[in-house]
Amino acid sequence: MEELSKRIRELRTEKKITLKELSEKTGLSISFLSQVERASSSLAITSLKKIADALEVPITTFFEDYKNENYYVKKEEQKPFQLKGSGVVYTRLGGEFSGRNIEPLLVTYPPGPTIEKSFSHPGEEFYYVLEGELLFNVDGKEYFLKAGDSIHFPSHLLHSVNNPLEVDAKVLAVVTPVIF
Repeated sequence: MEELSKRIRELRTEKKITLKELSEKTGLSISFLSQVERASSSLAITSLKKIADALEVPITTFFEDYKNENYYVKKEEQKPFQLKGSGVVYTRLGGEFSGRNIEPLLVTYPPGPTIEKSFSHPGEEFYYVLEGELLFNVDGKEYFLKAGDSIHFPSHLLHSVNNPLEVDAKVLAVVTPVIF
């Protein structure tokens, strides 16, 4: 989390953006942004995306430098990563090219809730459960998915996901907008 926090602060100061201006651009509070920059608060992927957009950088700026310049992604080139403070593991499955509109991912959810509350954002999401079981809450309705089940919904609806089992759950996820 410290390296991520440091990178956010560096980019903000390089661009001569105050915490107040960043708050106005992201809709996140000044106090929260200050805590993030001091590495005293964890950061959801949706909040990181808002910060990246406000700083006018791709979200990949905050992660290990990895680009696949090809359309074809070999298994050995796929590098799992996770955000500090989250047990969720993401593996990018798509190529890297300009104008991409979808983000295909292999996502591994550890047991338990992945976030404390539901959230919403622009775009849409598709999940196909490969292993395990997941409980999705979309717009106040619960959906219990087992291996082989899928769910597809607009991301502007409040949503959350929970792994009710004691083992990891793996899903193929395709989301918009491109976030990594």
